[in-house]
Formats: sequence, structure tokens, C-alpha cells
Amino acid sequence: MSESVVVEADGGSRGNPGPSGYGAVVFDAETGAVLAERSDSLGVTTNNVAEYRGLIAGLEAARELGARRVAVRMDSKLVIEQMKGTWQVKHEGLRPLAKEAVGLRGAFESVTFEWIPRERNKYADRLANEAMDRASGRTPSASRTRASWVPPTTTRTRLVLVRHGATEHSGAMRFSGRNDLPLNDEGVEQANRLAKRTYGRVDAVVSSPLPRAVQTAEIVAAELGLPVEVVDEFVETDFGGWEGLTFAEAAEVDGPLLRSWQGSIDVAPPGGETFAHVGRRVERGRDRVVAAHPESTVLVVSHVTPIKWLVSAALEAPPIALFRLHLDTASVSVVDYYGDANCAVTLVNDTAHLR
Repeated sequence: MSESVVVEADGGSRGNPGPSGYGAVVFDAETGAVLAERSDSLGVTTNNVAEYRGLIAGLEAARELGARRVAVRMDSKLVIEQMKGTWQVKHEGLRPLAKEAVGLRGAFESVTFEWIPRERNKYADRLANEAMDRASGRTPSASRTRASWVPPTTTRTRLVLVRHGATEHSGAMRFSGRNDLPLNDEGVEQANRLAKRTYGRVDAVVSSPLPRAVQTAEIVAAELGLPVEVVDEFVETDFGGWEGLTFAEAAEVDGPLLRSWQGSIDVAPPGGETFAHVGRRVERGRDRVVAAHPESTVLVVSHVTPIKWLVSAALEAPPIALFRLHLDTASVSVVDYYGDANCAVTLVNDTAHLR
């Protein structure tokens, strides 16, 4: 049982009123693991009714899990401010729903409410859109991002994503997760070449907390005349019992599990973490860095999985993309994030500086 959870919820209708649905997801507040999902279509109603239904479903799921402390996050300013008591519930149709939500608060020791931008509420938004698809009689679609060939007109924050230099695990193709290995001689040379690469203006350097990433970041940052900020969310996957093993060695001890892991982001190595969990924390780190450095270029030194996740997420690629992308040590990838929540991948796995 998780005593502290995060509830993210959303709802919407196509037409307002129109075919509507809601989505809610409950995360473990400490690990980010998904504990429960709720979604349903509601027939024809309004956006606000659907949003309240999402909140109620999320709180009910948290109660069923036995949670004691709940942090609610939604991109509905109306629902959040009404639940905080700063706005009155004036619409007659919403009063019973608001009353039901307030009643559910009594099931917990504490409930907090936080407004978040829509791009940080993607999980619940996806569930709500799938429910609206069902309400409309359509097959749920995997993505709702508006596609456009028009160049972005808003300002951007650029993340220059750098995989750390080589270690003794790199050449041997061993699972390298939370170990404290330093760069080997090749890795130091790669980091020095990264430092001489031309990036244009760089405003900040951030790094995973692991030594191989920090060491790479410090070499590059020294050339740029910048300090290094450690961002814990950019740490590599915890590979648990497979740490330090080759694929062949892992297959000998955990063949069926390894095969399942290679095809699903929701399967974890023994004692390790799933790629889905990695993705959620990496996106939290991304959002924090982008918010802290608007209209800037930030060099991020991290690892294979976090960088693959950020590239795949920017492309809204299916989960299998994590197993199809390749990133060399000391490679550079670039993603631009714009103020209208759009983004663009402009470079992947570039190693020209190593030649």
C-alpha cells in the first residue's frame, strides 16, 4: 500500500456539450509507479462536468488503494480553484459534483490541489481522449497532438542531450545502470572532444548524478565556463539483478523475463525499474529544466534510456521506439521545446566530433 499518492485527472467533450469522457491515473508519490487507471465515456455533457468526473474517479481510486495523503494535479483551473475554495461553484450542474468531490476528501488525512499545464497532464489527457473516442463511436487514437507544417512562431528552449563518455561497461555491452564507474581513457578523450564541439550559445549545463555523467558534464562545462547542476531525474535505469551482465548472461539466468522486457516498457528487470517509470521521472526532470530555463539552450548529460525516452516522447513514437533507437557514447541529440507545447527533434546520435 502506498500512503502517499499523486492523482492526475482530466476530462473533456467534443462540442461542449458533446461526446465526452474522463481519465484519471494514480501514481505512487515516491516511485512514480502507476497504481491505478480510470476512464469512461459519459455520453453528451460539458468539459467541466467531465473534468469533475475525472477528479472523482481519481479520488475514488486513491481511496480504494488505502492512500492517506493525496496530491491532485489537473490542468483545469476551474476545478482546482473551486476545490481550493478560492472560486465559488456557481454553475448548478457542477454543485453536486463539487459536493461529491469535497466529500471524498474526508477519506484522507490530507488532499492538496495543484494546477499544471496541459503538457504535464498527458497521461490523464490520453485516457480522457480515448474515452471521448469511445463516446463518439470511434476507435481510440494513440495521439491527439496537432500536426502542422507551419514553422513554430513561439520562443523555444533547446535541450542538447549528450550521452556520457565510455566506461569499462560500454565496449563490453553490459547493462550499466546505477553503478559508480568513472569514464575510462576512451571516455575521457570523448568528453574532451565534446568540450571542443561548437554548440552555439549554451546557457546552462545539467547532469545525471552518476559519476560517468558528472565527469563528462564537468569537462564540457569547464570549456563553456559554466557550473554543473545535478538533476536526479536524469539518472539511468535501475537494471536490478542484471547490472553488469551482458545480454547473453542475462538470458542465461532470466531468459523468459528478458524476452518480455525487450518487448514492453512495463516489465522490470529483477529488482529494477520499468522503462515506463523511467519515462515518467525523466519527463518530470525535463519539465523542470525547461521551466527554469525559458528561451535558453541547456546541455543535458545523461544516459541511453533517458535520452531515448525524450527523443521518442518528442516524436510521440510508440513504446517500441525505445528498442529501435541507438545512441553511441558521447553522442549528441537535440530537442527544441516551444511555448505552445510543440516540440521538434533536430538531431539524433550525432558523433561528428569523435571522427
